Amino acid sequence: MDLQLSGRVAVVTGASKGIGLAVTRTLLDEGARVVAVSRRSTPELEALGGPGLLQVSADLMDPEAPGQIVARAVEAFGGLDVLVNNAGGPPPGVALPRFSFLAPTDEDWRAMFEFNLFSVVRTVRAAIPRMLQRGGGSIVNVSSGGARQAASMNVDYNAAKAGLNNLTKALSEEFGPQGIRVNTVSPGPVRTAWWTEEGGAADIIAAQAGTDRDTVINSVAPEMMRLTTGRLVEPQEVADVIALLASPRSASTTGADFAVDSGFLKEI
Repeated sequence: MDLQLSGRVAVVTGASKGIGLAVTRTLLDEGARVVAVSRRSTPELEALGGPGLLQVSADLMDPEAPGQIVARAVEAFGGLDVLVNNAGGPPPGVALPRFSFLAPTDEDWRAMFEFNLFSVVRTVRAAIPRMLQRGGGSIVNVSSGGARQAASMNVDYNAAKAGLNNLTKALSEEFGPQGIRVNTVSPGPVRTAWWTEEGGAADIIAAQAGTDRDTVINSVAPEMMRLTTGRLVEPQEVADVIALLASPRSASTTGADFAVDSGFLKEI
């Protein structure tokens, strides 16, 4: 299916690995020109290099970064049509999960909201005027199943993502009549570095459960989270949904939330 993304300009944050890398690759394959934003590059991102890819090093904890990123996109490619706010999860230097409401400090809460909500607010604020100049666009915010599944584990992260869902609805209402669609994609646990790297979620859970990283990824986490498919989500599965929402083929889809979560959310 042609997603009609050829020649369109997209900004993807958190683009160096995991979901963001898969989104970047997918959009490039569809003919889009992509500004790939990350704190550091990776060999996998470097391998995608070509005339349609601009890599921008930026720290989204810096309030000035979002405006600079959008300016680079306009300078390089002449405008902006698609924004994928994928960067999120543990702020730099933080390891999740945390298992109790009492675990995060005030500073932990501030950092979590700065990275997972306020950085999105600033990036959207910078992007919308540029999209309006093009007659519209698509914004996809990567949220989490935890935004709708309250739990004591990662309570600060889940609260930030719940705020992101609310923000997305509000943006879709205000800017939908002007041609800008805004949606969320809510992954469950995804097989990314957050889980798989040394000191990541799998190692933390393994220490609590008295087992090893691979066992957590392959059986403990799917059972603990009651995943219907019995496995973690693959990054490409999330990227495919994001690409469809970015596409004009989704012209009547706005203010919606799409769960790509292996059956994590059980509610109607």
